[in-house]
Amino acid sequence: MKYMCTLLAVQDMEKAKDFYQRVMGMKITCDLGANVTLDEIIALQSMKSWQKFIETDQVQLKNNAAEVYFEEWEMDEFISRLEKEEIQYVHPLKMHSWGQRAVRFYDPDGHIIEVGEAMPAVTQRFLAQGLTMEETARRMDMPLEAIKEMAQVKKGE
Repeated sequence: MKYMCTLLAVQDMEKAKDFYQRVMGMKITCDLGANVTLDEIIALQSMKSWQKFIETDQVQLKNNAAEVYFEEWEMDEFISRLEKEEIQYVHPLKMHSWGQRAVRFYDPDGHIIEVGEAMPAVTQRFLAQGLTMEETARRMDMPLEAIKEMAQVKKGE
């Protein structure tokens, strides 16, 4: 068995495609009309076809039982871009206890999106601030070996 992607039911396909392309920076990799794949990791399914698939018209959007998680190297740039949008936030940008900055918000259909700072970027930010590898490992509550590996990761890897 192989995991393929996450499927999200959407009420307005054009609005959803615009959001994921413009706000999230994703590219359409397959557009079949009622089903659209973005970057081979998310599929958007029209509500009408989704209801047929699951044989019910009882679909509950905007719940807080799951989220779609992304990581971003350039968190400040992403937040600046997000601030220009009409976004309903679950919570604004915050810093978790391990130092990762993250924001959660709703897509046009009420699916929760989380964008967290890429963990190698967090590691490299702490090192650039003058923390040692050992101090960074303690600050992030991670094994030293993981910190050493993330310190070597380049953006986009």
